[in-house]
Amino acid sequence: MNLLSDYHKKIFSSLKFLEKKNIIKIPKSIKNFTVELPPKNQDADISCNAALILAKVNNTSPKELAIILKQHLISNFKEFKNITIAEQGFLNIYFHIFHWKEQLSKIVSLNEKYGSSKSIKKKYNIEFVSANPTGPLHVGHCRGAVLGDVLSNLIIFNGNKVVKEYYVNDYGNQINNFVLSVYHRILEIKNKKTFPLNKDLYPGDYIIDIAKKIIKSKSIKDFSNFEKIKKKLSVESLKHSMDIIIKNLNLLGITHNSFVYESKLINKNFISNAVEKLKKNNYIYKGKLQAPKGEKKEDWKARDQLLFKSTIFGDDVDRPLQKEDGSWTYFAGDIAYHSNKISRKFDVLINVLGADHSGYTKRIDSAVKAISNSKVNLVCKISQLVKLFKKGEPFKMSKRQGDYITVEDLINEVGKDSTRFMMLSRSNDVELDFDFQKVTEKSKDNPVFYVQYAYARINSIFRNINLKIDKNIKVADKEFKLNVHEIQILKKISEWPKCIELSYSKLEPHRISFYLYELVTLFHSYWNLGKDDRDYKFAHEDKNIMYSRLLLLQALSIVIKNGMKILGVSTPNKM
Repeated sequence: MNLLSDYHKKIFSSLKFLEKKNIIKIPKSIKNFTVELPPKNQDADISCNAALILAKVNNTSPKELAIILKQHLISNFKEFKNITIAEQGFLNIYFHIFHWKEQLSKIVSLNEKYGSSKSIKKKYNIEFVSANPTGPLHVGHCRGAVLGDVLSNLIIFNGNKVVKEYYVNDYGNQINNFVLSVYHRILEIKNKKTFPLNKDLYPGDYIIDIAKKIIKSKSIKDFSNFEKIKKKLSVESLKHSMDIIIKNLNLLGITHNSFVYESKLINKNFISNAVEKLKKNNYIYKGKLQAPKGEKKEDWKARDQLLFKSTIFGDDVDRPLQKEDGSWTYFAGDIAYHSNKISRKFDVLINVLGADHSGYTKRIDSAVKAISNSKVNLVCKISQLVKLFKKGEPFKMSKRQGDYITVEDLINEVGKDSTRFMMLSRSNDVELDFDFQKVTEKSKDNPVFYVQYAYARINSIFRNINLKIDKNIKVADKEFKLNVHEIQILKKISEWPKCIELSYSKLEPHRISFYLYELVTLFHSYWNLGKDDRDYKFAHEDKNIMYSRLLLLQALSIVIKNGMKILGVSTPNKM
């Protein structure tokens, strides 16, 4: 159920009928034809630009064509109370009150399904976070984590299947340095040996915690020879590090249902198999690369390398697959990983990447096209940086874990709900200023509080009249009444399916937080009117008015709850 798209289809069908009757002409491709809510300064219920769009092809003015369309629509849609014609030829349509009652009844009956689309159901793989398993998650990971989780919720809300995946980069120099750091902390604890001053090692206190857990488990008894215990120590260290990361994610309300380990892909020859597959399709060759931008040509040593023809698929340059020592590049591992994803028969792959990976999207997109013969769609969403502020000044928190602020620090400071909502207070592709003062205020300036407070207020109304919020409320057509403020709220409620449709099609869940804030602003403004004028109080002596308003409040509460559920933010009944 989508008021705007439903009437887009209905009005377009009317236009086609008029064309068959030779009353109007419609071009083969009709673009920019819209049915939407009119601007706030107009009181119409919906607005249509058909006359403006079709005037030229009909050799007439928009106003003259609008008169023809108005007459036809009024006579064929019993729910249209009136249609006025704006200066530019827009049709401003007003509904009879019985239509709004039907709308409200449908919304309440649909409940948690209201806004969900009936599109073709697909199977999605959403890979997000995938931070190196060398320690706790920091604030930089937080935004991408929330984005990936909310995208998953949004896609599931529309009836699709989603696998939320974490790719564990447990291979390479970073992991070696991490395990070596744990080893030196163990020696420090057991043998009082000083931890080395080495910039490649990890200094955070969490390394000490991991070391203590490994000592306590007694899974390794002799620490005298690092090389002998390296494999076992790696397994133990990574296990404890991933436990920290999973705990951090749980604090954010995030649970992955798939973990793919890079080391297992390598050990099972996924890389070599993926490379062989690309070779067969003639996408790999041996050649020399030009010096990268910014590097002096005289300092660059060109050598024969195994290269992937990523330029065929729109990349800037072909990409190397092997290092000078013959080991695989990071990109080769990513090719294998995405080949593994493709083999699992997903319809759409979504990668949520950090700001430092913005230049990486073209090459991985090229790889997916090559492996899948352009049959699998890959979408890369870049999550830009988060800057912390308090009272307008950059804010620095404790850094027990090393040289960064952790997700756990952030949650302890402001809570899960504020963190999640504020991480979606701007589009993911622009930097975000996270203001600690704003997210702890109980005011309109704190969006998450303002939305939650609206839901709590609605619940308080039902509590005060001893009525359950999900009670089946019936109002006869002739007794149904809504004033102009209530219809304004209802029109915004009717825009919820469009918000979901745009958020889903563009993969932009921040639209939901924007919408919810705009919706509850209308509600709070109306609530304040009731403080001065008893006619605007939601609980009213006139039962007909009261029940009409309660039906509106039920619909409003449903939209707030659905939206906050997608965002992964709670809706408390009391505040």
